[in-house]
Amino acid sequence: MAEFAAEVAAQSGRPVTCQSLPADAYTQMLLDAGLPAPFAALQVDSDLGVSCGDLFTASTDLQRLIGRPNTPLTDVVAAAVKAA
Repeated sequence: MAEFAAEVAAQSGRPVTCQSLPADAYTQMLLDAGLPAPFAALQVDSDLGVSCGDLFTASTDLQRLIGRPNTPLTDVVAAAVKAA
């Protein structure tokens, strides 16, 4: 997420920071926002997995499934900043 925040900041010209929370603090924040406890636990578990690299792969499976190259992060952020 730090890479994503840095890219958004670079392209938008606005400061963007990424703040990692301990799992218990993140869970409490989600509960305070009104998420049901089971969904909050699922979200925290998913985010912990992502922070450990669970979504990173050298596989080309996604490219084969969608029939085109993956869209680079810089292009995705540029489109979102332009649309905002």
